[in-house]
Amino acid sequence: MFLTIGTTGTPERPATDLGYLLHKHPGKAQTFSTSHGTAHVFYPEASAERCTAALLLEVDPVALVRRGKGKGRGGAPDAALAQYVNDRPYAASSLLSVAMTTVFKSALNGACRVMPERARETLPLRIEVPALPARGGTELVHKIFGPLGWTRVDAVAVPLDERFPEWGDSRYVRLVLEGELRLADALRQLYVLLPVLDDAKHYWVAPDEVDKLLRAGEGWLADHPEQKLITSRYLSRRWGLTRQATERLELVRLAESDDLEVESVDNAVDETTDTEERPVPLAGQRRAAVLEALRAAGASRVLDLGCGQGQLVQALLEDVRFTEIVGVDVSMRALTVAARRLKLDRMGERQAGRVTLRQGALTYTDKQLKGYDAAVLSEVIEHLDLPRLPALEYAVFGSARPRTVLVTTPNVEYNVRWETLPAGHARHGDHRFEWTRAEFRAWAERVAARHGYAVEFVSVGPDDPEVGPPTQMAVFTMTAADGKTAARGKTAAGAKTAAAGSTADGPTGNGPTGNGPPGNGSTGNGSTGNGSTGKEAVGDKAVGDKAVGYVAVGIGSTDDTTIRNGPADDGSAGNEPAPHTPADSGPAHKAAADSGPAHNNALANGEQTRSAPADGGPARSAPAGDGQTPHAPAGDGPAPNGPVGDGRPAAGRTTARETTKEGRAA
Repeated sequence: MFLTIGTTGTPERPATDLGYLLHKHPGKAQTFSTSHGTAHVFYPEASAERCTAALLLEVDPVALVRRGKGKGRGGAPDAALAQYVNDRPYAASSLLSVAMTTVFKSALNGACRVMPERARETLPLRIEVPALPARGGTELVHKIFGPLGWTRVDAVAVPLDERFPEWGDSRYVRLVLEGELRLADALRQLYVLLPVLDDAKHYWVAPDEVDKLLRAGEGWLADHPEQKLITSRYLSRRWGLTRQATERLELVRLAESDDLEVESVDNAVDETTDTEERPVPLAGQRRAAVLEALRAAGASRVLDLGCGQGQLVQALLEDVRFTEIVGVDVSMRALTVAARRLKLDRMGERQAGRVTLRQGALTYTDKQLKGYDAAVLSEVIEHLDLPRLPALEYAVFGSARPRTVLVTTPNVEYNVRWETLPAGHARHGDHRFEWTRAEFRAWAERVAARHGYAVEFVSVGPDDPEVGPPTQMAVFTMTAADGKTAARGKTAAGAKTAAAGSTADGPTGNGPTGNGPPGNGSTGNGSTGNGSTGKEAVGDKAVGDKAVGYVAVGIGSTDDTTIRNGPADDGSAGNEPAPHTPADSGPAHKAAADSGPAHNNALANGEQTRSAPADGGPARSAPAGDGQTPHAPAGDGPAPNGPVGDGRPAAGRTTARETTKEGRAA
């Protein structure tokens, strides 16, 4: 597919000014990627007297077939010849028009910052199209290009086979145009008239094609004698769109004849007469609140997690600032309805490139969901069983980690204001729970603290002074710049400084361990002594990119074990209790070694874990990074404490995986 644009010049006004107007350097060959292939721009000749720019479009036939599936796509007249063998890669068509908007966008708009006055002037242009499909023959070509100011319109029919002239001519012509026109006007005419002569488009004609036609046809289409044919063919004979375009072109013609603005002509309807305000449904208010929060966060790439039937995706598509929108839902039926609502099979090519619908469960991590600016969970969490909620929390906040997360959920306190909702019933039959404002706030603050986010709360809908709004929204904003926990900067990276002055490593033996001078914060190495009633310290364990402290405490011989966990972006220990796991009997845990002192594991914020009993001597404690760590009573041996280093248990220290069968249940 080939097109050349040439001009002539003088030493005072060289022809190479064409390079400035096209924004393409005459001394370079440039390549551009398009949706169906690759476009090349180069200059066969470039001198002060004559300059010619060539646009060569290489169409990928496989991509054309794949992207052309579905009603209204790939509708070229010869596409039925064969799936991968047809005239589309060679004949000038709507594919070339779309490539022109990509390669010569500034020239089409008549913009040139370097030579603005030259862009407003007419040039002696020569345009050649070697293979142009023309349904209507050379006669139609002259009817269309003749009234547009070209002094020469040369259209020569291409024979089917030069060796067999009796076969006649094909529907393709060699087109040569010469005349004095503005470069922008010439490119706009080609953009509209190439698919008009071909009488086909490779993409579905959406309503926004009317605006494209009027923009490209400004100044010449309203008064063109073949306006109806051009409008009908460009809009693929869609009667509704053709009528709309014709009416607007008529307004343009009337305004130009009276030297008025179009708005002053089309003033028969007073828009202020309809002043009745209609209440906005709660779903609409919720979408408006989400859109406002996304705009405030500056998000452009957005995940709609649990997109359902695509209402929010549709609203996001209407705002051009959202350049990439991904809707995820576990239900294929819902995604099918969403695709039908969005009319994906009929959507324009550029618009369709902004949206993706994917099937996926939100309780599982997905690497493809990482790196987005924002994620929205609109009325989603209440559809999960509470035991499954932590999995969703980690998948979104721990794995995907978007910069901003919006979560909306019903406020159960407001249910008393719904007259048709029976007392004690949820708003939807699939709601597994509905939270009060206090419950939602507590959950959101806990998730934010665990995963390194700050959280704010927004009321959605009318805010009742007694029961609050019908919908509550939490806006989570990531606090760590790199998406990692603060433990990297405070706990792990600060392992050498956070516990300055702690006890240094001591030798391991059956007797008491000697105390060394203050070390650099590394964990002491010592074997844990046996004790049937002792308490065992377990160090920090890194989970994903989160530092989570686990403390297992065995009491007496009943193995009544409590696990305390807590994510720590700030290095602090958690305080959320897990259920106790009783065991039968016997000592709480079996130590990993027979004798020697145990080392306490002090957390970075000064909170202490407890040490296992040793064989003899009093227990001693070492200070943590930011405060003195109290020590727990031990057996008969000294047990110098050591601070947490990189989150791994010290050598010789008993971990939860090294416990006995009874302790492993904890």
